[in-house]
Amino acid sequence: MERLKIAVLASGSGSNLQAIIDEIKSGFLPVELALVLSDKPQAYALQRAKAAGVPTKVLLPADFASREDYDAELVRLLKASGAEAVALAGYMRLVTPVFLQAFPHRVLNIHPALLPSFPGLHGQRQAFEYGVKVAGCTVHFVDEGMDSGPIILQAPVPVLEDDDADSLAARILEQEHIIYPLALRLLAEGKLHIEGRRVRIAE
Repeated sequence: MERLKIAVLASGSGSNLQAIIDEIKSGFLPVELALVLSDKPQAYALQRAKAAGVPTKVLLPADFASREDYDAELVRLLKASGAEAVALAGYMRLVTPVFLQAFPHRVLNIHPALLPSFPGLHGQRQAFEYGVKVAGCTVHFVDEGMDSGPIILQAPVPVLEDDDADSLAARILEQEHIIYPLALRLLAEGKLHIEGRRVRIAE
């Protein structure tokens, strides 16, 4: 059976990328990593990809007149790699319709909060400062909004009495590394079906 080819976009350390790489190696995740692309040449995610033998590219936003122009070149590179779906893993740019239309219902993101609460940057810190008793993380399909696409999987993480924002974020990250590969596996197996805002998961 042919494996789904995915690309990963990352702007930072790439710990979720590493979880994906590890689960491909373990046999749990039946996908092929076609490309890891970053908007930041110093992103450690690129080193993780190279260490795993995955092709990498850097695309600098400053080289383009608009977000749409940037995303058009992004799409060209992703298509050239053979990627059929895209996982955002700490990718710090909002994507445009140019990008989303090229991969309809094939772009996933991981967010470190229980959406729709605390979208945007630093979801873990937002949740901690708000005083929630349960935080967590969400894998969702990407749409044109900020962390607003249909939800695929969520994992709750209780806030402990002695937590600070950093300790909570570290425990949320452990759950991200579990549910993101699982969501990608469900996508690869054709088990995700969007009905309005609801994502149905086939048995």
